[in-house]
Amino acid sequence: MKYVKLGNTGMDVSRICFGAMGFGKAEGWSHNAWAIDEGDALPLVKKALEKGVNFFDTAEVYANGISEQILGKALKEFGNRDELVVATKAFPATSSKFSSGNGGGASRKALMSKIDRSLKNLGMDYVDLYILHRWDYGTPVEETMEAFNDIIKSGKVRYIGASAMLANQFQKAQYTADKHGFTQFVSMQNHYNLIYREEEREMMQILADQNVASTPYSPLASGRLTRDTGTETNRSANDIIQTAKYASTEAVDKVIIERVAEIALKRGILRSQVALAWLLHKAVVASPVVGITKQSHITDAVGAVDVALSSEEIAYLEEPYVPHRLTGPLMPEPNWIHAVQVSPPAPR
Repeated sequence: MKYVKLGNTGMDVSRICFGAMGFGKAEGWSHNAWAIDEGDALPLVKKALEKGVNFFDTAEVYANGISEQILGKALKEFGNRDELVVATKAFPATSSKFSSGNGGGASRKALMSKIDRSLKNLGMDYVDLYILHRWDYGTPVEETMEAFNDIIKSGKVRYIGASAMLANQFQKAQYTADKHGFTQFVSMQNHYNLIYREEEREMMQILADQNVASTPYSPLASGRLTRDTGTETNRSANDIIQTAKYASTEAVDKVIIERVAEIALKRGILRSQVALAWLLHKAVVASPVVGITKQSHITDAVGAVDVALSSEEIAYLEEPYVPHRLTGPLMPEPNWIHAVQVSPPAPR
């Protein structure tokens, strides 16, 4: 394993981040069809630690807190807390009982409550990275950034990060923190992979300028970069979020997926390793968040750290890309999965 500083901090993270979104099943949790339970999850965390992974990511919303509970138990049993970098995320309500809306969002009230729930779930005194999961259109950014600052001062959080927002929103949050002397974000967990590169237009340039680390989610496009287009898996058949993000651009993405397969075949490596190696060559990318639900996911991802693509291979992978419409939680609609209609761009 190799390690890198997380942005402009002194904290070292492994080049692969263990994503625990697939841990736990809960009523109403959309990923129940492919998520795994505690018995299957614990050995995966142990394996990752043995491979040198020290960076683990979850969120309070994942399986209504069960993911945090499973991850916390595994890390306590197999890991050394002082060596670990544990990230969790806050924003969406995790229970319908919060009918007033105060259980969700990024208000001071919500964030102060959510960090305590996350720490209880994890069985930890602090988290290393506390991430704003979504931009809150209903709360002043000054309130959000001050709340994060106070949570850090309380000792419950070491650093803060952001996820899934527009570049101007991220910049507004950073400016607000700087203006008032609050702690700024040190990382951005953004949607970025070979078949969705819209972050390159603005966000990646801002991150590079401010020395903020990118920790991309969906680095393998929910598995689409690892298999032939049209191949169905348990997850692809049941993951409505994956369908919303990628189904409408399948035709134009197919060329890139085929080139990933071509390079993997020539090199005698896995497609997932080609896709991850492409991300890891980007200077601003510290550690892609790879969703882990199988032992092979760990060994395959760790193997990508030592893959060095040539400039010719990188250009070959990037050349077919065409602009995509923004998708996913960047859209302000609360029910974006159903609200966003994405038309495939015309081939060049």
